[in-house]
Amino acid sequence: MTARTDKRGFTARPADPDGWIRAGDGRPARDRAAAVHSARLTIDITPELRGRIKIAAFGRGVTVADMLRDLLAREFPDAAGGRP
Repeated sequence: MTARTDKRGFTARPADPDGWIRAGDGRPARDRAAAVHSARLTIDITPELRGRIKIAAFGRGVTVADMLRDLLAREFPDAAGGRP
């Protein structure tokens, strides 16, 4: 009988969860803006709202991701922006 090899699971638990969260995704970025914005945020919205967001982004000539990044940056500026 042959010895069983130690298989690594689909994903391993990080030794340092805080460092793992701060590290972000290890996926290659498609462009420079994506390289700066590597954290993912998932929200649940209605299909109707999703459609309105996509139409608005298309009408403005931007991607949904870029439009929502700008919206969130305006609403939640960094501490230097004057609002907490």
